[in-house]
Amino acid sequence: MAKNINKSVFDDSTQLKLGIFGECFEEWLPVFNNDQFTSKVYVFDFFAGSGTDTENNMGSPLILLDKAKGKNRKYCLKAQKEIVFIFNEAQKDKSIELKANIEKHINECKLKNNCDNCVYDYRIENFNFKDIFSDPSIHSILTNKNYGKFILLDQYGFKEIDDNVFSQLISLPKTDFIFFISSSFINRFKEHPNITKYIDTTKINFEDKKPNEIHRAIAEYFRVLIPKEKEYYLHHFSIRKEEKKGNYYGLIFGSNHTLGMEKFLKVCWKYDVLSGEANYNIDNNFEEHTLFYQDGSPVKKEAMIQDIKEQLLSGKIKDNLAGFKYTVSKGCEPKLFTQVIKELELKQQIVREGEVNNISTNIHRATKYQIRTKNNGT
Repeated sequence: MAKNINKSVFDDSTQLKLGIFGECFEEWLPVFNNDQFTSKVYVFDFFAGSGTDTENNMGSPLILLDKAKGKNRKYCLKAQKEIVFIFNEAQKDKSIELKANIEKHINECKLKNNCDNCVYDYRIENFNFKDIFSDPSIHSILTNKNYGKFILLDQYGFKEIDDNVFSQLISLPKTDFIFFISSSFINRFKEHPNITKYIDTTKINFEDKKPNEIHRAIAEYFRVLIPKEKEYYLHHFSIRKEEKKGNYYGLIFGSNHTLGMEKFLKVCWKYDVLSGEANYNIDNNFEEHTLFYQDGSPVKKEAMIQDIKEQLLSGKIKDNLAGFKYTVSKGCEPKLFTQVIKELELKQQIVREGEVNNISTNIHRATKYQIRTKNNGT
């Protein structure tokens, strides 16, 4: 039986994971809440747990409900559209606890803010993940093009999100998802039948990877599953348990829209200013004020800057929107592309044609302009 983390105090790595969940959702919600083409919003927490730890720290269900209120309760006071939460917990006893904790949370919120009703609808289910994920009523919601969906999958271990489930997730319209996976466990038992029946570990090059790079490799495994002709964005965040430094876990986020990925990258780069993908120094950058620190961009940013320059000067990237998408697909915020554009323009190596004063980094709102290199005229 999986360890019940709700029967202990959430450790630092769990708190970090929950923090990223919450901030990711907080960034995500306004996108669909304000979208005129989205009629309704659904939030799924398929492994909801009991809602709190032993010290009443909020678990993912309560965090989602809390974040959904918006800053200064703006969405409570003036809801843009209907938001429905569906919480699922397979274990019956935890599901009962969850119901009690959610009711308590909502009642305390009403009392504190002098509200009569909770503006959000919610329901609590008690199914195994595969059963509820394949349920016709849930499937009809997930495949509805008019609904915005946020899916949280805080699975125990790894086995629930297999190749088939992943393929279904990336096919869903207007849907962003984030899931947890035990990367070190997969590496440690990569040849065991209980692992290989869910993940084809022969397609992951574990031998050339350091322990701290394992989650990157796992994320790449899923990235390769995306059809080449499909525009889809995937990023990851690796978490090391400080009390067990050899144990690495991680989050994988997927979105079929650049804006969804922009929002997730914003959260990741907030937590990791060096690489945007870990709660530890994954690229072994030397920290500022240490002996070997050198002024300049961190390893990942510097490599990406050089990569973008090569893409531009070779003519492979011909406009700003393509450049933004390329940068985001590599796990960097789009503003890095703008930084490179400014540098190359200052050196008179490129010319922008079109809305030349438009240097917006918001892919969704940016006006497209062409980029011509001065060397080859392309």
